[in-house]
Amino acid sequence: MLFNFDLSALFSDPNKIFSVVVNFVVFLSVFSVVVAVLIDFIEFHQRKQTKKEKNSIVETGTMFFFFFFFYFFIRFSVGIVNVDFLPMRLFLLFLGLFMVVIGCLVNVAGRFNLGKNWSNQIKIYNDHHFISSGMYGLVRHPLYASIIWMFFGASLVYSNWVAFLSNIFIFIPFMYYRARQEEALLETEFAGYKEYKRKVGMFLPNLFNKKQ
Repeated sequence: MLFNFDLSALFSDPNKIFSVVVNFVVFLSVFSVVVAVLIDFIEFHQRKQTKKEKNSIVETGTMFFFFFFFYFFIRFSVGIVNVDFLPMRLFLLFLGLFMVVIGCLVNVAGRFNLGKNWSNQIKIYNDHHFISSGMYGLVRHPLYASIIWMFFGASLVYSNWVAFLSNIFIFIPFMYYRARQEEALLETEFAGYKEYKRKVGMFLPNLFNKKQ
Protein backbone atom coordinates (compact mmCIF):
# COMPACT_ATOMS: atom_id res chain seq x y z
CA MET A 1 0.00 0.00 0.00
CA LEU A 2 1.13 3.54 -0.72
CA PHE A 3 0.06 4.81 2.70
CA ASN A 4 0.36 2.33 5.52
CA PHE A 5 -0.99 4.00 8.65
CA ASP A 6 -1.52 2.04 11.83
CA LEU A 7 -4.90 3.56 12.67
CA SER A 8 -5.50 1.20 15.57
CA ALA A 9 -2.33 2.44 17.26
CA LEU A 10 -3.33 6.05 16.59
CA PHE A 11 -6.82 5.80 18.02
CA SER A 12 -5.67 3.79 21.01
CA ASP A 13 -3.71 6.80 22.25
CA PRO A 14 -5.81 9.96 22.91
CA ASN A 15 -2.63 12.06 23.09
CA LYS A 16 -1.77 11.12 19.52
CA ILE A 17 -5.26 12.00 18.33
CA PHE A 18 -5.09 15.37 20.08
CA SER A 19 -1.64 16.07 18.62
CA VAL A 20 -2.84 15.22 15.11
CA VAL A 21 -5.86 17.53 15.47
CA VAL A 22 -3.72 20.42 16.79
CA ASN A 23 -1.17 20.03 14.01
CA PHE A 24 -3.92 19.83 11.40
CA VAL A 25 -5.58 23.04 12.62
CA VAL A 26 -2.25 24.89 12.54
CA PHE A 27 -1.36 23.46 9.12
CA LEU A 28 -4.76 24.31 7.63
CA SER A 29 -4.58 27.88 8.96
CA VAL A 30 -1.06 28.45 7.63
CA PHE A 31 -1.89 26.79 4.32
CA SER A 32 -4.96 29.02 3.87
CA VAL A 33 -2.90 32.18 4.38
CA VAL A 34 -0.14 30.98 2.04
CA VAL A 35 -2.70 30.23 -0.68
CA ALA A 36 -4.31 33.65 -0.18
CA VAL A 37 -0.89 35.33 -0.47
CA LEU A 38 -0.08 33.42 -3.66
CA ILE A 39 -3.45 34.33 -5.18
CA ASP A 40 -2.84 38.01 -4.43
CA PHE A 41 0.66 37.77 -5.85
CA ILE A 42 -0.50 36.10 -9.06
CA GLU A 43 -3.51 38.37 -9.53
CA PHE A 44 -2.06 41.78 -8.67
CA HIS A 45 1.75 41.63 -8.78
CA GLN A 46 1.86 42.89 -12.37
CA ARG A 47 -0.89 45.46 -11.97
CA LYS A 48 -0.18 48.64 -13.93
CA GLN A 49 -1.22 52.30 -13.65
CA THR A 50 0.78 53.05 -10.54
CA LYS A 51 0.48 56.62 -9.28
CA LYS A 52 3.05 56.49 -6.45
CA GLU A 53 5.51 53.78 -5.49
CA LYS A 54 8.14 53.09 -2.85
CA ASN A 55 10.21 49.93 -2.71
CA SER A 56 10.74 48.27 0.64
CA ILE A 57 13.07 45.55 1.87
CA VAL A 58 10.04 44.11 3.67
CA GLU A 59 7.93 42.33 1.07
CA THR A 60 6.53 38.88 0.27
CA GLY A 61 9.94 37.28 -0.21
CA THR A 62 11.45 38.47 3.07
CA MET A 63 8.26 37.56 4.95
CA PHE A 64 8.40 34.02 3.59
CA PHE A 65 12.07 33.87 4.55
CA PHE A 66 11.16 34.68 8.15
CA PHE A 67 8.42 32.07 8.04
CA PHE A 68 10.94 29.33 7.17
CA PHE A 69 13.30 30.71 9.82
CA PHE A 70 10.45 30.52 12.35
CA TYR A 71 9.39 27.06 11.16
CA PHE A 72 12.95 25.77 11.71
CA PHE A 73 12.69 26.55 15.42
CA ILE A 74 9.31 24.84 15.68
CA ARG A 75 10.20 21.81 13.56
CA PHE A 76 13.45 21.01 15.34
CA SER A 77 12.29 22.07 18.83
CA VAL A 78 14.92 24.78 19.16
CA GLY A 79 13.94 26.67 22.30
CA ILE A 80 11.15 24.36 23.41
CA VAL A 81 9.88 24.79 26.98
CA ASN A 82 8.46 21.86 28.92
CA VAL A 83 5.36 23.03 30.77
CA ASP A 84 4.66 20.29 33.30
CA PHE A 85 1.62 21.93 34.90
CA LEU A 86 -1.19 20.50 32.75
CA PRO A 87 -3.80 23.29 33.23
CA MET A 88 -1.21 25.90 32.19
CA ARG A 89 -0.12 23.81 29.21
CA LEU A 90 -3.70 23.42 28.03
CA PHE A 91 -4.41 27.12 28.54
CA LEU A 92 -1.38 28.12 26.46
CA LEU A 93 -2.21 25.55 23.80
CA PHE A 94 -5.83 26.61 23.35
CA LEU A 95 -4.91 30.30 23.51
CA GLY A 96 -2.30 29.68 20.83
CA LEU A 97 -4.75 27.79 18.63
CA PHE A 98 -7.28 30.59 19.02
CA MET A 99 -4.67 33.15 17.92
CA VAL A 100 -3.64 31.04 14.93
CA VAL A 101 -7.21 30.52 13.74
CA ILE A 102 -8.30 34.13 14.33
CA GLY A 103 -5.15 35.35 12.60
CA CYS A 104 -5.94 33.17 9.60
CA LEU A 105 -9.53 34.42 9.37
CA VAL A 106 -8.54 38.09 9.74
CA ASN A 107 -5.79 37.72 7.12
CA VAL A 108 -8.00 36.10 4.50
CA ALA A 109 -10.90 38.49 5.20
CA GLY A 110 -8.52 41.45 5.10
CA ARG A 111 -7.34 40.43 1.65
CA PHE A 112 -10.93 40.36 0.44
CA ASN A 113 -11.44 43.86 1.93
CA LEU A 114 -8.26 45.15 0.29
CA GLY A 115 -9.08 43.63 -3.08
CA LYS A 116 -7.00 44.83 -6.00
CA ASN A 117 -5.37 47.55 -3.87
CA TRP A 118 -2.88 44.86 -2.76
CA SER A 119 0.72 45.07 -3.94
CA ASN A 120 3.98 43.38 -3.08
CA GLN A 121 5.78 46.69 -2.86
CA ILE A 122 4.28 49.92 -1.56
CA LYS A 123 2.09 51.41 -4.27
CA ILE A 124 -0.74 53.86 -4.78
CA TYR A 125 -2.69 53.03 -7.93
CA ASN A 126 -4.58 55.51 -10.08
CA ASP A 127 -7.84 53.91 -8.96
CA HIS A 128 -6.68 53.25 -5.39
CA HIS A 129 -9.36 53.26 -2.70
CA PHE A 130 -8.96 54.15 0.95
CA ILE A 131 -10.19 51.07 2.81
CA SER A 132 -11.33 51.63 6.39
CA SER A 133 -14.10 49.04 6.74
CA GLY A 134 -14.14 45.32 7.43
CA MET A 135 -10.87 44.15 8.95
CA TYR A 136 -9.45 47.63 8.30
CA GLY A 137 -11.92 48.97 10.82
CA LEU A 138 -10.39 46.60 13.37
CA VAL A 139 -6.71 47.38 12.79
CA ARG A 140 -4.91 49.54 10.24
CA HIS A 141 -2.76 46.67 8.96
CA PRO A 142 -4.78 43.44 9.31
CA LEU A 143 -2.55 41.49 6.93
CA TYR A 144 0.54 42.16 9.05
CA ALA A 145 -1.22 42.07 12.41
CA SER A 146 -2.85 38.72 11.69
CA ILE A 147 0.47 37.08 10.82
CA ILE A 148 2.02 38.50 14.00
CA TRP A 149 -0.87 36.96 15.96
CA MET A 150 -0.38 33.64 14.19
CA PHE A 151 3.33 33.57 15.00
CA PHE A 152 2.60 34.28 18.66
CA GLY A 153 -0.08 31.61 18.61
CA ALA A 154 2.21 28.98 17.10
CA SER A 155 4.87 29.85 19.69
CA LEU A 156 2.35 29.10 22.45
CA VAL A 157 1.00 25.95 20.82
CA TYR A 158 4.48 24.46 20.53
CA SER A 159 5.86 26.05 23.74
CA ASN A 160 8.81 27.60 21.95
CA TRP A 161 10.42 30.66 23.53
CA VAL A 162 12.95 31.18 20.70
CA ALA A 163 10.12 31.41 18.16
CA PHE A 164 8.22 33.73 20.50
CA LEU A 165 11.18 36.11 20.90
CA SER A 166 12.06 36.02 17.20
CA ASN A 167 8.56 37.30 16.49
CA ILE A 168 9.02 40.14 18.98
CA PHE A 169 12.52 41.21 18.05
CA ILE A 170 12.67 40.44 14.32
CA PHE A 171 9.26 40.12 12.68
CA ILE A 172 7.34 42.86 14.49
CA PRO A 173 10.04 45.54 13.95
CA PHE A 174 10.12 44.67 10.25
CA MET A 175 6.33 44.86 10.04
CA TYR A 176 6.34 48.16 11.91
CA TYR A 177 8.92 49.55 9.47
CA ARG A 178 6.86 48.44 6.46
CA ALA A 179 3.62 49.75 7.96
CA ARG A 180 5.15 53.17 8.61
CA GLN A 181 6.42 53.33 5.04
CA GLU A 182 2.93 52.58 3.75
CA GLU A 183 1.30 55.10 6.05
CA ALA A 184 3.66 57.89 4.99
CA LEU A 185 2.56 57.35 1.39
CA LEU A 186 -1.13 56.97 2.24
CA GLU A 187 -1.13 60.23 4.22
CA THR A 188 0.03 62.12 1.12
CA GLU A 189 -2.82 60.65 -0.92
CA PHE A 190 -5.84 60.50 1.39
CA ALA A 191 -6.85 63.47 3.52
CA GLY A 192 -8.73 61.32 6.02
CA TYR A 193 -5.88 58.95 6.76
CA LYS A 194 -4.54 60.88 9.77
CA GLU A 195 -7.94 60.77 11.44
CA TYR A 196 -8.18 57.08 10.61
CA LYS A 197 -4.80 56.54 12.33
CA ARG A 198 -6.11 58.31 15.40
CA LYS A 199 -9.12 56.04 15.67
CA VAL A 200 -7.75 52.64 14.61
CA GLY A 201 -4.77 50.80 16.11
CA MET A 202 -1.87 49.63 13.97
CA PHE A 203 -1.63 45.96 14.97
CA LEU A 204 -4.12 45.74 17.83
CA PRO A 205 -7.69 47.04 18.09
CA ASN A 206 -7.79 50.49 19.67
CA LEU A 207 -10.35 49.73 22.37
CA PHE A 208 -10.10 53.14 24.02
CA ASN A 209 -9.98 55.24 20.84
CA LYS A 210 -6.97 57.19 22.06
CA LYS A 211 -4.81 59.33 19.86
CA GLN A 212 -2.10 57.30 18.15
